[in-house]
Amino acid sequence: MSFGLIVVGDEILSGKRQDKHFAKVIELLAARGLQLAWARYLGDDRARLVQALRESFAGPDTVFCCGGIGATPDDHTRQAAALALGVELELHPLARERIAARCAAMEREGRGTADMTTAENRQRLKMGEFPSGAQVIENPSNGIPGFSIREHFFLPGFPSMAWPMIATLLDTRLAHLHNRTPVSERALLLYEVAESAAVPLMETIESAHPQVRVFSLPTAGDDGRRRHIELGVRGPVSFLDTAFEQLLLGARMLGEVELTGTGVRE
Repeated sequence: MSFGLIVVGDEILSGKRQDKHFAKVIELLAARGLQLAWARYLGDDRARLVQALRESFAGPDTVFCCGGIGATPDDHTRQAAALALGVELELHPLARERIAARCAAMEREGRGTADMTTAENRQRLKMGEFPSGAQVIENPSNGIPGFSIREHFFLPGFPSMAWPMIATLLDTRLAHLHNRTPVSERALLLYEVAESAAVPLMETIESAHPQVRVFSLPTAGDDGRRRHIELGVRGPVSFLDTAFEQLLLGARMLGEVELTGTGVRE
């Protein structure tokens, strides 16, 4: 199972705000032996969101989508998800309950009213209008829920809300996807060698060790360091030693080699 991330908001694409979801989702997945396969950044454009969601709904991936599920005119994610699936938006009964509870709490704090017939609260109820068939995702921060449908999980854009919700989803509804086989990587630095010269070695190792992936990260020397390639293998711990020994032997035949610490990077 692969994981995808969609981050929605004009403020990200304009540079008014810096995205923090990408790094955090990688961290949350890695803690459970999982990895992000792809990510997309989209503005508050309903047609573009519909197109992107149609593509992701058509695939098998588990997708987290952060942002655009509010009830202001520039929030389009709920509507785009419904259009992408060809279903109607419906006020989810549990979402209505959660939003009403939030309004009651705000009244107790002297901020607004619990009367759900007021124009302001009717507008808030729109945040509980989800594509038909969706499930509620509980929001421990302020009670206004997100929703899920077809292995897509739609969350607020606020990190303080989205991150605990993603963590809870990973440990409950998605716990069966955790990778319980320890995965790590081992790497080395190969100096003053063209990346193309290392390709045959990389191909040989991937062919001989299908359980691992070989990676290459070249540095051009513009950081003040000598030109080098970081070569490594990543995969189940039980397969790494043999693959890395072959990588190390082959790299030494190509040029000067330096281990990254002990040659092990968690």
